[in-house]
Amino acid sequence: LEQFGADAVRYWAVNGRPGTDTAVDEGQMKVGRRLAIKILNVSKFVLGLAGDDAWAGQVTEPLDKSVLANLADVVQVATESFENFDYARAIERTEGFFWPFCDNYVELVKGRAYGAGSEQAVASARRTLVEALSTLQRLFAPHLAFVSEEVWSWWQEGSIHRAAWPSADQIRQLAADADPAVFEAASEVLGEIRRAKTEAKRSLRTEVESAIVRDTDSRLTLVSAASADLKEAGRIADLQFEQADEAGVVVTLAAED
Repeated sequence: LEQFGADAVRYWAVNGRPGTDTAVDEGQMKVGRRLAIKILNVSKFVLGLAGDDAWAGQVTEPLDKSVLANLADVVQVATESFENFDYARAIERTEGFFWPFCDNYVELVKGRAYGAGSEQAVASARRTLVEALSTLQRLFAPHLAFVSEEVWSWWQEGSIHRAAWPSADQIRQLAADADPAVFEAASEVLGEIRRAKTEAKRSLRTEVESAIVRDTDSRLTLVSAASADLKEAGRIADLQFEQADEAGVVVTLAAED
């Protein structure tokens, strides 16, 4: 407990399957500690992005609806897992959504949440961020009780452990007409942009002169739904789409000064 903290030990314990022997695993406790720290950091960042009036916004943008549609599925699985006493599956699915949310969605909409885009698009990003954050904090609360209580206290009244459990149906209502695949498709392209910069040993803040996304028509439709966010997050001056049987992204970085 002194070395890793209570939440890290709880993380190790909850990942054990009922009826099986579970050895003490400091490696897993380190993962739990890293997760707790990430919850602290992303909560602080999102709350700084969203502002005080975020709950008043409507979710209108395809990428925002897509991430909420995926989150609704996570809530449903986590709820069913708790009802079946399968706590390991509940945190597994929650954590499986949490990391892409932090690494991809938050990065994709960061510029829009700061104000890049129409008033409607900005409000949509901010509402989605607080909706997802509130849901994730409550999903983590049974597992990482202390960090969840701390971040909840930053912006909500009362204890998170007395708050209502998130509703998959309510989240799906916000994500009406969503295509859940938009988030994954946009994340993959963003990953290729990052990889090109890393392989060139350039900063992730490097400007991209052009990026050509090659894929099937159906996949290009998904990516194009998030094109404005991709351009902002990837610092892409010219984003193009080409139909192709083999997927790929051709990236041309801006010349070094």
